[in-house]
Amino acid sequence: MAVMIVLLLDSRWPTLIPFDVLPTLKGNVEFSDEVPIKVRWHFGDVITKDENSTILVSTNVEDPRVLSAIADGAQVIEVPSRKDPVYQSVQVMRQALSIGEWEQSQTHESLLSYLHEEVQEFVEAVQLENSEEALKKELSDIFLQVLFHSEIADRRGSFDFEAVAQSFVSKMQTRSPYLFDGTTALVAIEEQERLWELGKQSETASE
Repeated sequence: MAVMIVLLLDSRWPTLIPFDVLPTLKGNVEFSDEVPIKVRWHFGDVITKDENSTILVSTNVEDPRVLSAIADGAQVIEVPSRKDPVYQSVQVMRQALSIGEWEQSQTHESLLSYLHEEVQEFVEAVQLENSEEALKKELSDIFLQVLFHSEIADRRGSFDFEAVAQSFVSKMQTRSPYLFDGTTALVAIEEQERLWELGKQSETASE
């Protein structure tokens, strides 16, 4: 009886397949349409051929062929990075804007009242010394707003959540260089403030 395996790769890093997964990949290989050419070229070099098994490689769990294979009882192998909570958060928000009429109707401006509300609720949670769980919940509500605004921007071809994260890293590289140069000693507040201001001036000059 033919065996079907669905291998779900991470769309961010489709060439990364864990070593412990490789021995389980035996069969003829098929790919869903979005899998990059660079993955297809080299995939056959790392698996064992087996005429009694088929491996469907995809980065899209919603692909019709993937859904059909899973419905028919295919074994699903998912690379661990797909279960990363940040990745899952981005995917959830992307799906929300794909099928949610309310989400599709929102703009950066229409969401401002929700952002103000969530920030105020976090402020109150801190001031009232609420539980750690409450603080986490309020932060997740603010995180939702970051995801939402990033997805709106991504859909107009501007920037995505990853670009927002990279913007944060770039800012810290400029304003807090000691976080990237191997420094392990405690950095004095005065030095932190001096470098922060220098970084801001450098950013302003380059604009």
